[in-house]
Formats: sequence, structure tokens, C-alpha cells
Amino acid sequence: MTARDSLPVHSSWGPVLAPHRSLIDSILATIEDQEITPGVDQIFSSLELDVAQVKCIIIGQDPYPTRGTAHGLAFSVPKEVQKIPASLANIFSELESDIGLERPTHGDLSSWMSEGVLLLNRVLTTRIGESDAHKGLGWQTVTEAIAEEAAKRDAIAILWGRQAQGLRDLFPLRVESAHPSPLSAYRGFFGSKPFSQVNSMLRATNRSEINWSLK
Repeated sequence: MTARDSLPVHSSWGPVLAPHRSLIDSILATIEDQEITPGVDQIFSSLELDVAQVKCIIIGQDPYPTRGTAHGLAFSVPKEVQKIPASLANIFSELESDIGLERPTHGDLSSWMSEGVLLLNRVLTTRIGESDAHKGLGWQTVTEAIAEEAAKRDAIAILWGRQAQGLRDLFPLRVESAHPSPLSAYRGFFGSKPFSQVNSMLRATNRSEINWSLK
């Protein structure tokens, strides 16, 4: 992907990203020669979802740094990844506790996208083997614009942890708790019932509930 390429996103996001295209191109040029994750063709995977279909936005921090684990969707891993990251395992525990769904057999959250869930990391890339390597490149400006557009369309935000909660003022409808990381999950993530809360808010605003089961 170069500055001359069109971004691999749903066309509905074009007007949102256009004002930030020079920044995006600058970031892509900076990381061009690095070993990054996710791969260049997956950086914007979350934006394959039509903005008009977004009902809920889950905001993560930055991609899993292990090679082959991140694929552009916050907290998600490809189906072939057998070792579920600890934060995602805790999300699955809360999913089971909250709405009674059996623990999924894989960690690919792609089917949530078809339910209108935007899985957005605050920072869209990192170097392989290094967390937070790209937090100073400017991705947050881009992802805040994306989150703001979702908020304008009454998306319900799930904000886990301080980085995500930095965007709380954008979202009148939101669910907040500690991050599902093992370092913080027992400080308010477990028992927070985010999935049933989101569906309750959707019902209250005359929208269809999200089917949180994974396909």
C-alpha cells in the first residue's frame, strides 16, 4: 500500500478518512521497511464494515505483537491461531457469564462485524514482537475520527481500560469497565455484563440486538 493506493475500506468511510489521508500516507511510509503486524493489507480490516451498519464499537489498544496473531480487528485472532490471547480468553469468560454462550472454539471475531460491531484499535499497527511500538506515529488522530463518525450514528461504545475511555465523551451510549487484560480483569471487567448491556441499549433505542455467538 502506497500513497497512490486507495485504502482497502468500505466506500462509506472515504469521507471520514479523506481529511487524514496525508497523515495515513506518512505513517505508512514510516513503517514501510519494518516488520509490522497486522500485515499491510489488513491494517484497515475493521473498516470493511459499512459505517451505516455500525451499531456497536469495541475499542482496543494496539494489535497483538506476535507474528500471525493480529488481523486488523481489535481483540480478534485468525481462526487458525490455536492459542487464544489472555485478554480474549477473559472476554470469552465474560461472554459466557453474561449471556450464557458457550466458550467459542476459536478467536476470530469477524462474525461480529456482520452484526454491526466495529472492532477498532486506537493504534492500528505495531512492530512484530513489540507492543505499543507505533503509539507515537499519529494513528490515534485517525482512529478518533473513525470513532467520532460511529458516535454520530448512535453507535454504542464498549470502552475497556483507560486508553479506550479517553474517547468516552464522544459516546452518549457507552459501557465502561476495566480492561480484560489479566493485569486488570479482576478490577471490574469480570461481572460488568457488557454484552447484555449493549443489547439492552439497542432495544431501548428500537434497534435489533446483536447476536454475540461466533460462527
